[in-house]
Amino acid sequence: MKNAVDRIGVLTSGGDAPGMNAAIRAVVRTSLSLGIECVGIRRGYQGLVEGQFIPMEAKSVNGLTDRGGTILYTARSEAFRTPEGQQRAADNCRYMGIDGLVCIGGDGTFRGAGELSKYGVSVVGIPATIDNDIACTSYTIGYDTACNTAIESIDKLRDTMKSHERCSVIEVMGRHAGHLALYVGIAASATAILIPEKEIDFKRDVVEKMRAARLRGRTHFTIIVAEGAGPASDVAVRVKQETGIDTRLTVLGHVQRGGQPLVRDRVIATRMGYYAVQLLAQGKTNRIVTYQNDDCNDVDFDEGLAMKKGIDEKTYSILEAVMGGV
Repeated sequence: MKNAVDRIGVLTSGGDAPGMNAAIRAVVRTSLSLGIECVGIRRGYQGLVEGQFIPMEAKSVNGLTDRGGTILYTARSEAFRTPEGQQRAADNCRYMGIDGLVCIGGDGTFRGAGELSKYGVSVVGIPATIDNDIACTSYTIGYDTACNTAIESIDKLRDTMKSHERCSVIEVMGRHAGHLALYVGIAASATAILIPEKEIDFKRDVVEKMRAARLRGRTHFTIIVAEGAGPASDVAVRVKQETGIDTRLTVLGHVQRGGQPLVRDRVIATRMGYYAVQLLAQGKTNRIVTYQNDDCNDVDFDEGLAMKKGIDEKTYSILEAVMGGV
């Protein structure tokens, strides 16, 4: 059966996430196995506007599975936000003979791909963001590795908090979503977790939990704050003021985005990359690759982006039950 496309382009956009390189490798190798040429686009949509194209061959992606970051680089693009920039990007695709485009990133990446599709470019999106906040998929590339990176740092911080009988306030990523903070907080046996999706009573949900734990003999405390829940520095100051406990703030920052992707991110990224190429080869477009029930599927861009992903209430209920024993 003849492929619907002869040449596929691949780009990464937005924040980098561990596993992006594995997805790139899968796109390139799958394309070549089907007799489809593959072109890499450097620096995301900015590179598409500027024509930063490079040929991708099998050897181009050797040894990529275990590498963090993205070999194609990523960048924000003000030019692509304009109709003129989008038209130029679409013209560059046509000039290079690119029949289909695989866009790896988060919801901003998908919105950009959706705009590009209006100019006649066939697009498929692969969800890759450590925030795991794409509603149409249960998993996004990079999430597991980011959680484990955060936990590794928190475990080390706990050692010194124990030694000095302190409270550690730790800010993790999550500007608009608290999935990372919630899972990391559960794994770290945190005293309290602050996320943007949930309003809290600071005295009841933080201070009193610390006091109750202290009465049970606890001498050190860990509070996890998603960056979107408010300044973690303010949390640290308030804890110190209201409890008198020596409190230290640690902002993990971009360290959560780096490092070698773990097994789950390598495997799911590979499966998603393979699936994305299959969609384009079959003539499908405007699709987001999703991961549900241990399998890949796809959904329309507009439908997928219209979905809203809240915090898993069951997980949050478990958190509230087990935190009482910290």
